[in-house]
Amino acid sequence: MLASVNRLTSGPVFAETIKRGSRAGTGTVVLHLQLGETGPEAPARVGLVVNRQIGNAVTRNKVKRRLRALARERLGSLPGSAVLVVRALPAAATASYAELGADLDRALSKVLSRSLRGGLAEGGAP
Repeated sequence: MLASVNRLTSGPVFAETIKRGSRAGTGTVVLHLQLGETGPEAPARVGLVVNRQIGNAVTRNKVKRRLRALARERLGSLPGSAVLVVRALPAAATASYAELGADLDRALSKVLSRSLRGGLAEGGAP
C-alpha cells in the first residue's frame, strides 16, 4: 500500500502529467512522469489508471494491488516532488507479478532518462 503522502488523487494533476509529462511504455504499462516544480522536499506521488479494458472488477483490483506494491518498492528511485502516472494496458491482466515488475522497471528507466536529460524535446514540462 502506498502511504497517503505518496498517492496521487487529484484529477487535474493526473491530466497535467499525462498531457505534459515524459512518456515511456512496455507491453503491460505506460508511464507518464512529470518532474515537480515545488522543490525536492516534496514527496514523489504515484497514481494508477486501470480501466475496464483490463477486465472485470476482480481483475482490475488485482492489477491495481500489484502495481501499487511495485510502485511503493520503486519510490526511492523517483526524484523528489515527481509525479508518476502508471497506466495499465490490457496485457497487465494476464502478466505475472514478476513480469509487471520487469516491465515497470524498464519503462521507469526509460522515462527517467528522458525526463532527466531535459525532456523538452520529449514532451516534458518546461
